[in-house]
Amino acid sequence: MKLYLLPSHAKKAIVAFLFLLTSGVLFGLVYLSTTTGMSPTGTAAHYAGDPVTKDELDMHENYAKPLSEMLITTHNHLIGFAYIFALTCGLFYFNSIIEGPLKGFLLVEPFISVLITFLSLWGIRFVNPAFAVIAIAGGILTYFSYFLIVSILVFELVFKKDATQISTI
Repeated sequence: MKLYLLPSHAKKAIVAFLFLLTSGVLFGLVYLSTTTGMSPTGTAAHYAGDPVTKDELDMHENYAKPLSEMLITTHNHLIGFAYIFALTCGLFYFNSIIEGPLKGFLLVEPFISVLITFLSLWGIRFVNPAFAVIAIAGGILTYFSYFLIVSILVFELVFKKDATQISTI
């Protein structure tokens, strides 16, 4: 079964689902931008805290995330992204636009990049703030994969037509 062969109502329901899911993903990106500035320095400060100074009166804007907050953030995001990509990759499997090794790669890559992203947050917090570069690279791969997969799905569901539909027009 290919996505473009689904009944019209099923296609519309999937597109509506993808629109809602993408709205949630975009709100997450806005949150990420406001809390980290989407920079290595901002990301490191968000998780590891501001550098410690000798001035006792110096007020810190960011404190290192406690273990409990790291655990709940990682837990929630790993489970959430697992569901997001299980659903989108499950649908993507049935697309007819991308086939072969590229399809296989795109079915697995998001899960790996999510894991790299969230493991590197632990690296930022407990090893070295330089792990922020890895976290950002993993995040870029995660979101690039997501938007590519969703774009292909929407294109197939909205624009691709069955050959029998085209010949009867």
